[in-house]
Amino acid sequence: MVATPVKAEKRLTMQTAEIAADTTAIRSLDWDRDRFDIEFGLQNGTTYNSYIIRGEKTALVDTSHEKFRQLYLDVLRGLIDPKEIDYLVISHTEPDHSGLVKDILQLAPQVTVVGSKVAIQFLEDFVHQPFQRQLVKSGDTLDLGKGHVLEFVSAPNLHWPDTILTYDRATQLLFTCDVFGMHYCSDSLFDEDLKAIEPDYRFYYECLMAPNARSVLSALKRMESLAGVTMVANGHGPLLRYNVDELIRRYRTWSEGQSKAEKTVAVFYVSDYGYSDRISQAIARGITKTGVAVEMVDLKSADPQDVQELVGRCAGIVIGMPPLSGSHLKETATSIGTILAAAKPKQFIGMFESYGGDDEPIDPLLTKFREAGLTKAFPSIRIKDTPSEAIYQLCEESGTDLGQALSIDRKVKQLKAIDNELEKAIGRISGGLYIITAKKGNLSGAMLASWVAQASFEPPGFTVAVAKDRAIESLMQVGDKFVLNILEEGNYQALMKHFLKRFPPGADRFAGVKTQSAANGSPILTNALAYLECEVISRMECSDHWIVYSKVTNGRVSNSDALTAVHHRKVGNYY
Repeated sequence: MVATPVKAEKRLTMQTAEIAADTTAIRSLDWDRDRFDIEFGLQNGTTYNSYIIRGEKTALVDTSHEKFRQLYLDVLRGLIDPKEIDYLVISHTEPDHSGLVKDILQLAPQVTVVGSKVAIQFLEDFVHQPFQRQLVKSGDTLDLGKGHVLEFVSAPNLHWPDTILTYDRATQLLFTCDVFGMHYCSDSLFDEDLKAIEPDYRFYYECLMAPNARSVLSALKRMESLAGVTMVANGHGPLLRYNVDELIRRYRTWSEGQSKAEKTVAVFYVSDYGYSDRISQAIARGITKTGVAVEMVDLKSADPQDVQELVGRCAGIVIGMPPLSGSHLKETATSIGTILAAAKPKQFIGMFESYGGDDEPIDPLLTKFREAGLTKAFPSIRIKDTPSEAIYQLCEESGTDLGQALSIDRKVKQLKAIDNELEKAIGRISGGLYIITAKKGNLSGAMLASWVAQASFEPPGFTVAVAKDRAIESLMQVGDKFVLNILEEGNYQALMKHFLKRFPPGADRFAGVKTQSAANGSPILTNALAYLECEVISRMECSDHWIVYSKVTNGRVSNSDALTAVHHRKVGNYY
């Protein structure tokens, strides 16, 4: 294994390793990246993984992010003469994996680019030069010689519409790009420390794959035809070698749970236009947090019959406005027309612009949907500048509002069960009254909590139950920091009333509330009885809540003679 460092301040390094017979991994390590293409933050950086397979012919699987251009190309030339590369396999065309395709074509114009039909179409718009190509679909093979027969598995929408997986029969390696990946940067090439990577693996799934749970299950079904997978050579994070079966099984379990949701929202976007894919992903993440399923569809490559069927069975629709002009104008216009024709009264409709520079206007189309009897799901999201963290938070919260609106009937059923003796008995479990506050970068959040319990002496720690659909849940991942504000008996009503309000998406939770900044950056409520500064250590999933265990790093009491406010419920099926 060889590591090639560069200037420390950039923290960009390269790592190469022989991972199987005739197979070399080239990993671009991005140590300090703290945000990725969509709204979620990164605790541990990320990597961009590329691979060389040498048979009688040679294949390069994916490239790297353009920020690694010189580093990656230098390492690649040190491993192989680019003129000897016969095939360039494109798992999908998202820029963090295909950002250097144009450079490879310049160095090796003889290569044949191998990809799905949609991927080749996207590349044509991206590289703007002729290239040899080979379109593949599930079951197709490519024989490199020396037993290295590559078999392809279609995996559309994981998480782009053009994704394919590549299986090498000789080594039983499965090259998966985004699938089974994680944003986790370390010197460890493989997944030997499962405990260390578990939170990032799950969070990555929630953000990128959960909105495509049906597509995940379809891809897993196609993978069953493979002879056996001994290693997953993914596109981000450590490769899966020690926990392959377990981590694939988790994808199946999580996706089966998500796909059983009673209601579904269709999210339509344009994958390579403006910030459409990132914004749609943020909205989808907010929806799935509420237990509502999401199916994402690229307007450029959507099949009209599939669109009609999907809209017909969905409870909600979200549309990212397509461009008014361009090479795919006919396709996007057809898709929009199909959506409008298939829409039904009582469905919810939400819309967003993507800052593509040529977005179709929202209002005329929204009016048509409203005239058809649809209900506006959230205020239309109009992007006028490069999306900020606050915009992505607005998008996620808008999705959560939509999901909660679709789940209201389920909550009504819960409320009607108050005569149940079991619910009455559970309701007799009392708790204190607390307000959790968090700030991360430019994002902030708060929530009223009562399910809090001390859990350890050394280090001092406690658990708090956070509903999956709470906006602040995204700020309480492993490694995140927050403040637990403890409310005072007889002096909590004003704070409780404020934080019980339903805030519109993107609203400032702390407007009109006296705060000061904790050492960890989160707000302290000045009128609280006491506060504890905390760091999330682990999370355990329950059916509709996350149990978050945190260690306490600092704290203070403002009035040592006062008592903690206590919350008593009559029933145990709602707060």
